Formats: sequence, structure tokens, C-alpha cells
Amino acid sequence: MTDQAVDTGGVRLSAHEGAHDHFLGRTRELKELRADIERAGLDTLSGRKAPRARVLLIAGRPGSGRTALAEQLVRQIEDRYPDGVLRTRLSEPDGTPVPVGRAARDLLAALELPAPAGAAEDDLTEALRTALAGRRALLLLDDAAGAEQVDALLPEAPDCLVLAVSAGPLTGIADVRPCTLGGLDTKSAVELITRFTGTVRITVDPRSAESLVEACQGHPTALVLAGGWLAARPKAAVSDLAKRLHMAADDGPEGTPLARVFRHVLGDLPGPAARILRLLSLAPAGLIDPHTASALAGCSVSAARAGLDELVALGLLRAVDSPLPQYDVPGCLHPLLRACAESQERPAELQLARARMLERTVRLLQSCRAITETDSQQAREKLSAMPPEVRFPNPRAAADWLRIRRPALLACARLAVADGELDTLARRLMSQLVRAMVAHEGTQAAAPDLYEVHSLVLDVAKRRGLAREEAAALLNLGDVDAQTGRTQDALARYRLALSAGRRANDPYATGRAMESVGGAYQELGDYERATDWFGRALAERLARGEREQAARLYGRIATAHTYAGRYGEALRNWRAAVAGYRRGADVAAHARALSELARVQEYAGRFEESLRTCLEAVEWARRAEDVRLQAALQLRLADTLDHLGDPAAARLHRAAAGRMLEEEGSEDGTSPKQDADACEIRSASSED
Repeated sequence: MTDQAVDTGGVRLSAHEGAHDHFLGRTRELKELRADIERAGLDTLSGRKAPRARVLLIAGRPGSGRTALAEQLVRQIEDRYPDGVLRTRLSEPDGTPVPVGRAARDLLAALELPAPAGAAEDDLTEALRTALAGRRALLLLDDAAGAEQVDALLPEAPDCLVLAVSAGPLTGIADVRPCTLGGLDTKSAVELITRFTGTVRITVDPRSAESLVEACQGHPTALVLAGGWLAARPKAAVSDLAKRLHMAADDGPEGTPLARVFRHVLGDLPGPAARILRLLSLAPAGLIDPHTASALAGCSVSAARAGLDELVALGLLRAVDSPLPQYDVPGCLHPLLRACAESQERPAELQLARARMLERTVRLLQSCRAITETDSQQAREKLSAMPPEVRFPNPRAAADWLRIRRPALLACARLAVADGELDTLARRLMSQLVRAMVAHEGTQAAAPDLYEVHSLVLDVAKRRGLAREEAAALLNLGDVDAQTGRTQDALARYRLALSAGRRANDPYATGRAMESVGGAYQELGDYERATDWFGRALAERLARGEREQAARLYGRIATAHTYAGRYGEALRNWRAAVAGYRRGADVAAHARALSELARVQEYAGRFEESLRTCLEAVEWARRAEDVRLQAALQLRLADTLDHLGDPAAARLHRAAAGRMLEEEGSEDGTSPKQDADACEIRSASSED
């Protein structure tokens, strides 16, 4: 995948990548910010201990160097904060505020702390505050859209420091004095241009360099664009560019210095390069790899890569530090690019570019998943039929691409859903994203991202009136809610899924929803309703002749009766489950069902029956070659024999169980005690 660019962005708990040697000016601002850290707060002056972290604010227009100043301050003071530096962005490149819950989840991930999938925003921010209590950490909250975002993430830890970057004041947060940025001083601005042009052109005409700084009003990004334009034209005089920009300003006050420089640079680009640049405003989260640019512009991957590198040289893009080629659009340029795209591209062309980008992403995700299934001949043939540019060399490369591109992929899914005109592609994208995540990360590890994707699927399904997809999304969301202890939320999801499944006339969804409703009631301790809903699901399975699923549901009904202490009903249903598995020739399930039947017989005081059932279960477990189940049954036999007054026979069965566990443990590296505990747990919960 040498042509692919991947993103390593997001929250990091480490030193920021970048050389401080490239930072220019802002000496006064840095001195004021460092002094503000030591300044006594209002709480201290009143004799109270500060209840929350101190907040420093760097305010300035996008492109003013506000983030660069924040990073420079972090480099100077990070050694005071032994618990590390946490970074996250609170706005998307297009200015859309990032939900507080997502930012809190990313910060928790940077601390390597788990956050339940689908957790509410308040729960996530509370978990973050709890995690930071007693720590001495530095939080850099970049591109804050408002005070509410920052306030929700503030640690209740006086030893922490929050450095917020915003376009304006954070009204509502107490004791915050903004450090407001203007342009760079003339000396630093001239030095910035010199880095692009070399010293000769500046030395021979220093007044023109100062005139160029004046035309750019010291705006750092405008100066970078001007320097990039001059670097690409070694024979151009600095005075020529300065005159052009002054003339543009004299023609009318419309726009900012950055907008004027941008229009000048864009106007001198070749047509294909200018078109690629305009279309990059469609890139999800402003994160671009060669495949994204290739799909948007309808060109080859290699041509897109070359075009992106040229744009980096001009200062129109930034190369991101990443294992693979990757770029991002400076946030201050995003609205200018979007305005150019909307004014110079037809709406149909923009929609077609989005569709190409989504289709390419779907193909990459298909390849990412397919590389994990190469043990199948059919999968190998499918993979070999894919175009070479979307193939991964091995599963590790695919997993790395998925991990690093995760922010862009999730942003792509969100944008596809928000678009509303590409719902078919959006559904395909989310389906492949879920499959790729599960294939590489597993359901549990990917649960937080899967929850978001399933929520997006639900949005599309509701908008399009797709009852089948709505039912599937609700079932998936309900499962995650159930796994994370939000049983009431899960129950509500399952009931909605049942309604959607009935509207779609989907027997699978309705049966699955009924069973899930029963499971939620069982978790809530309402065994009467649990058995009722399991019974409804059972009737659906029997009506469709699904005997194996029916046998499993008999087991679930029996388990609910067991919890309620209704052992007679439990025994009848376990016998039905045993008969079902026997007819289906499922040896392993037959053995487990007999084991559970013996357990309930023991609970009911029928020790002789339990002994006979256990012996039968041991035989079926032996046929199934399930050593751990055999060992668990031997332990159950020992307990039953103790009840029947035969301790000598009980010791023999315990010894047999010990030998089995020792042999099994020597093969997989576990200890006999761990195996014994696992066997007891497995035996007790095999059909729950």
C-alpha cells in the first residue's frame, strides 16, 4: 500500500511532534502566558483553594498562529506536568463543533482508560474528571467553539492546567484573561518569508520584504502562502508580489489579507492542481490521503500524490507526520476552499466527487476486510479480482491503515449520512466499516466506534423509511447497551426493533427482538416477563421449523425458571432442549444441556436423578471431545456423591477432574486452578 496515506491525528498523550526551532516571535505573548500561570486566582485571593484547573486562553483568528503559540508554550512548561500532555480539537475543519462526549472519549482513550460504548455525555465527562483527579496534567483544547465545550471538560483538579485556543473570549468561565493575537512583528515576519525565498532576495530589497509583510498584515498563514508562491518562482521579485497584493487591497476592502493572498496563489495554479485543491474541501475532517484526492479529482493515485506534494510546497496543505503519506487542510483555508468549490464547480460535479470518494472508501474497506479471510478460496479469488491500487499486502498493513485512518473513516460516515443524497453509498460504507472493524479489532474493542456507526445507520434507515435496516440498527445498539449495563435503554431499543421488524415483515428481526426483550427482562429480574417473551420467540421458531434455535430457547426459558426457583418448569424445558439437540445431532450442545439439567435436578434435591443425568452428560461431553466440560461434570458428580453420602467416590471424581485439568492446562498454559474456576463458571452459565 505504498500509495496510501494514513492519518495519525487525534488525541495524543505525548510530546507534540514538531521542531521548536521553526517557531518565530511572540516573545511578549509567551512571557504573559507564563506569568498568568503563576498569577493568584480569584479563589486564592479570597482565601479558598481553587476547585478546578486554571484556564489559559489564546484567542485569535484562524491562521494567526494561535495553535503554534500554544504548542510552543506547551514545550516550555510540559516538564511541570509529570502526568503528561493531553491534546484534542474541539472543532472540525469546517467549524462544526465536536460533540463534548466525543472529545471526552478521546481524552479518556489517550489516558488508556476504557469508556463504555454509547455512554452519555455527562457520564463521559464525569469519568474524565474522575480520571484527572489527583493528577498533574496539561490539557490543550484546540479550536474551542465556545465556553460550554471547555467548561464541560475542565478537570476538578487545581494542579492541572487547561490551555484553550479559540477565536474569541470564553465568556462564562471565571478568571480567564485572553491572550489575543494580532500579526507577527515585522522582524519575525520577514524571517518567516526568508525561510522560503532564501536570504539573497530579501537582502537586496529589504523594503519590499517589509512592504509584503504590511500587505499580509503580519498574518502567519498569509505570509506562508506568499513565501510558498515566491519559492516556486525563483526569478520573481519580492517587490512584484508586494505591489500586486497592495493593488488588490486598494481595489476594494473586500476580504482579509489571507483571502487576498489565497486568491492570488490559487489564480496562478495550473487548472488541474487548482481543481484538486478546490475539491479537497470535501475531504472528511480535512484529512487527505492520495486515494481521497484521487477519487475526488478523478485522476490516478500517483498523479494525486504528486499534486498534493506540490500544494504542500506552496503552503496550501500540510504534510502530517504519519507512517504513510497524509495531508491536512489548514483550518483557516477550509472556508476559502469551500467557497471556491461552490462558486466554480457545478453542484452535480461536487456530488459526483463525493460519490467517487465514498465508492473508493468502500472498496478500500472491502479489501481491508478481505485480507483477513485468505484461508478461503472464494475470498482469495475476490481479493485478486480487486484493482491493485486498493489491495493491501498483508493483514498487518490493512490493520494499520484502518487504525490510522479511523478518524477520517468515521468522519466520512458522518458526512455521508448528513449529505442525505447518497444514502445507498452511505449504507454500503457503514456496512463495510463495521465488518472491517470487527475483523481486525473484534466486537468488544471496536464497540464505541460501532455504536456510532449503528446510530448513523439508524438515521439513514429512519430517513428513508427502511424498516428492516432500522430493526437491525436498533438490535445492534440494544446489544451494546445491554453489554454495558444500560439494560433499560436496551429494553427500549429492543421494543422499537420489534415494531420495525413487524413493519418490515422480517421474521428474523421479530424473533431476535422478542428473545432480546426476554433477555433484558431476565437481567432486570422480571422472570415472569422473561419467560413470556422467550415463549413468544420460541413459538416463532417452531412455526418456521427452526429446531436448533428452538432448542436454545427452551434452554433460555429453563434458565429464567431456574432463577425464579420454579424447578419443575425448568426441568421440563431443559428436557425439551435436550431432545431438540439430540434430534439436531448437536453433540456438544446436547452435553451442555444435560449438564444444566443435572444442575437443576440437584437444586431440586433430586440427587439420584442428577447423578444419572451427570453420567449421561459425561458420555456426551466425551463424544464432543470437550475436556473442560467433562472436568466440570466430574466436579458436579463429586458434589452429588457427597450429598448422597459417598465421599470416597466423590474423591475419585475430583481426582479425575484434576487430571483432566492438568492435561488441558499443560497444553494451553493455564493453571489447574484457573481451569477449575473456568469449568465451574462455564458449567453454571453455559445456557444463560
